[in-house]
Amino acid sequence: MTSGERTSYRAAGVDVVAGDRAVHLMRGHVARATRPEVVGSLGGFAGLFALDTSRYRQPLLASSTDGVGTKIAIARALDTHDTVGIDLVAMVVDDLVVCGAEPLFLLDYIACGSLVPERIAQIVAGIATGCEQAGAALVGGETAEHPGLMGSDDYDLAATGVGVVEADAVLGPERVRPGDVVVAMASSGIHSNGFSLVRHILSGPVDSDQPGGVSVAAAAGLRSYVPSLGEPLGNALLTPTRIYAKDCLALAAAVEVHAFAHITGGGLAANTARVIPAGLVATLDRATWPVPPIFALLAERGEVAQPDMENTFNQGVGMVAVLAPEAAGDALALLAERGVPAWLIGSIGEQSPAAAKGSGGAVEAATGEGRDSAGARLIGRHPA
Repeated sequence: MTSGERTSYRAAGVDVVAGDRAVHLMRGHVARATRPEVVGSLGGFAGLFALDTSRYRQPLLASSTDGVGTKIAIARALDTHDTVGIDLVAMVVDDLVVCGAEPLFLLDYIACGSLVPERIAQIVAGIATGCEQAGAALVGGETAEHPGLMGSDDYDLAATGVGVVEADAVLGPERVRPGDVVVAMASSGIHSNGFSLVRHILSGPVDSDQPGGVSVAAAAGLRSYVPSLGEPLGNALLTPTRIYAKDCLALAAAVEVHAFAHITGGGLAANTARVIPAGLVATLDRATWPVPPIFALLAERGEVAQPDMENTFNQGVGMVAVLAPEAAGDALALLAERGVPAWLIGSIGEQSPAAAKGSGGAVEAATGEGRDSAGARLIGRHPA
């Protein structure tokens, strides 16, 4: 800039007018995602929530924060931005409910290179839908432009949620006992983990000139119909993460639940192991469910070995519940009534002395047979 020239925030790449328009477009969506405890409305500097402590004996606040990650690249390549908003909520609230906490409210953070109001409104519409599904309020958030730091088409999402649980009702490893059973709840698809591998398999090298870094040819492949999926490939990849929060809370209120495990990055065995106490092991049988077609497609196209698939993706199981054995029948009936496909996947037993001396971690064998590991093991083979 030479002496005497005028400059402005907009000239630097930040469009305040676009920001105001984005707030106007998202206002109606945010209004859907509310609860009676919310105080005030969109536009304040902080979100206010009046927690009625008289409802609880000894309330504990639970918090969780997460993002969507590389799945956003697929959304950008296909110019579909509402589904990742649902994913964002799911990754937060489904972590909260694992300890038995009811999600109360969320705040989101959207960072972008250039603010496109209509795109921001799509994202927030998805976030609001996710909050409705979870029974949580969207009490605020932040949209920030980062010109020069991010490409004009780039954006990233994060959110933090807060929930509440009675101190004497916290779920976790301390409640798990030998003889407990493990109930699996079906995932809706890939959910929001493992998309760096998905991109590596399906998109090839990053093309920085294209949305999401997905080349024109790869984007065409994402739009192509795949008979085994019954829909275009990109649609299957962008299927939103199932939100289990209300279902898990209903289950915990109806039967004796000891623990939940949200199956995210690391896969079924590793995440289940996180809620199994020392000295016990969860034995999970692959024979109890078929792997959904999207995972079979990724394994075939990428020539990905079974252990790598199982250590990266949920393989069709998005949440597990560890229950008292006498509660299994009622739990399966309740989940069926709520429209959540669920089945008995395994049980909890004493860990073998050999495994107890090992280094730990969830171990799977390429042959399809599991072996003892700290916390969880997979056995058997999936139905053809």
